[in-house]
Amino acid sequence: MGNIIFGIIIIIAGVLFLKFHRLIADNIGSGMASYDKFKLYALITCGIGFIVMLNIHIIFFEWIVSLIFDR
Repeated sequence: MGNIIFGIIIIIAGVLFLKFHRLIADNIGSGMASYDKFKLYALITCGIGFIVMLNIHIIFFEWIVSLIFDR
């Protein structure tokens, strides 16, 4: 249940980031040249939130740990 709520919070943050990506790019980035880059970051954030919400990130972490520690 906690992963669903945490995933939804990440998705909401990504959507807000997507909504205000131009304002953020103007203030933090190099303005119009980085609009698409900040939009991509916002979409990646939404995707990560969706993965966390569906609890798929556990599978990725277990796969990486098994590669590192040879389980």
